[in-house]
Amino acid sequence: MGESEDAAVLASDAGDAGDAGAGLSKNELKRRAKAEQKARERAEKEAARSARAAEKPAGVAELEKGEEELDPSQYLQMRKNALAKMEADGLPTYPHKFEVTVSLPEFVTRFAAVENGASLEDQTVSVAGRVYSKRASGAKLVFYDLKADGAKIQVMSDLRRFEGDADAFAATHAQIRRGDIIGVVGVPGRSKTGELSVMPAKIQLLSSCLHMLPKRNLKDPETRARQRYLDLMLNQGVRDTFKLRARAIQYLRRFLDERGFLEVETPMMNTQPGGATAKPFITHHNELAMDMYMRIAPELYLKMLVIGGLDRVYEIGRNFRNEGIDLTHNPEFTACEFYAAYWDYNDLMELTEQLLSGMVHELTGSYVLRYHPDGPGTERVLELDFTPPFRRISMVAALEEKLGDAVPRDLDLDAANAALVKLCAKHNVVCSPPLTTARMLDKLVGEFLEIECVSPTFICDHPEIMSPLAKSHRSLPGMTERFELFVCGRELCNAYTELNNPMVQRERFTRSAQDAAGGDDEAMVTDEDFCTALEYGLTPTG
Repeated sequence: MGESEDAAVLASDAGDAGDAGAGLSKNELKRRAKAEQKARERAEKEAARSARAAEKPAGVAELEKGEEELDPSQYLQMRKNALAKMEADGLPTYPHKFEVTVSLPEFVTRFAAVENGASLEDQTVSVAGRVYSKRASGAKLVFYDLKADGAKIQVMSDLRRFEGDADAFAATHAQIRRGDIIGVVGVPGRSKTGELSVMPAKIQLLSSCLHMLPKRNLKDPETRARQRYLDLMLNQGVRDTFKLRARAIQYLRRFLDERGFLEVETPMMNTQPGGATAKPFITHHNELAMDMYMRIAPELYLKMLVIGGLDRVYEIGRNFRNEGIDLTHNPEFTACEFYAAYWDYNDLMELTEQLLSGMVHELTGSYVLRYHPDGPGTERVLELDFTPPFRRISMVAALEEKLGDAVPRDLDLDAANAALVKLCAKHNVVCSPPLTTARMLDKLVGEFLEIECVSPTFICDHPEIMSPLAKSHRSLPGMTERFELFVCGRELCNAYTELNNPMVQRERFTRSAQDAAGGDDEAMVTDEDFCTALEYGLTPTG
């Protein structure tokens, strides 16, 4: 029973009591008269409230009432129906153009000094963005939160400013929901509560969001990965990550350009994989009727350019490796490779220190980073210090120190392979087949050295058997002049003094090809074109 019905019953009861009131006391009569008066007042208030609601245009009174209870398919159909009605009425649903005169970030900067309750009536602007909230204050005032380019302003739409009558005002706002992209033409100002706003004379729906947006930050990792656009819409930190990445690449390019390096592009598809130890993706070239490999690294092509006389070259591009996926590996990733004639791995280590320490300082204002390895906002924090020079350790010597056991030096022998099998078993290190010497060494280093590299650390002097493209070490027999840089247990860099002896390079390729024949699908194969290029002479190169 509603409130008005309750009032009617009370009034009826009071009337009946009056008819039979001869036997009632004066106090009882007063009490019943007061109750009757209150019932009438309640009924009048209810009628007035209903009348006010009826006067409010559809879409402004009780904005989207009940829509949040719709399931996704019902909401989608409701939005499609609304668009169909707009089209039937001759209204544009997806306009070709909207002239934006000021971006939202520029709006925020330009009109920051506007005082509370003021508006700049002599300035008209056109802005556009996505609606993140919608709320009404009566029939004549509607508010939106509008976001674009990482900035937010308020749209304060007042019927008194609107170009059109109350029906046009209501119809315009009835079209708009959270997630829609709208264009607004109006004057800049600030509300009495201090919200920087645009006060529109005209609002146009530019593109409808047919799905109901989540009201809170998107947290489900599956949805965030598969619908990156939603992740960007709802999580501001993701946008910041995109911008930080762009700044890092800009810094990298500027750093190399200033030192005389030339940016180049090399082929993405190759007739055979090379330049790194990794399993390739295979694709098919229809015109040539042949299978080809997506590149795993641009290294060999870049060194061919150095052979041709481009002394300093670099490339920033995608590599493709058909391997596992985890926190440190992705099948496709962006990498930068650069080569400099007449350098060795010592020069490369110094340049790497300058590059990374300078980048960290420019992007963050400090050499020290606080990193949450378990995710943003989690309790565990690691302090990463990029202050140069970085720590350096020699791989085999450091591994022996951690294991407390000797590591074989003549790694080409079967006895060395058998000894490494025993070392892995002794220290509970699991290495998946095939148990090649290079794979077991790499696994041991990963388990005992890499995980301890929190702040930047160079692991240097890899064995020849692990480094088919690196030049032999000048003072450590069986080792190479190679280093890998690790931060927080993750590899950031791999470099070496380049092997430029074509005869030795063929021998190394042959040795690696034996591992490939034994089932190691990440081992390098012989690249005869590269060996031929080396026969024309490669400068000492890093």
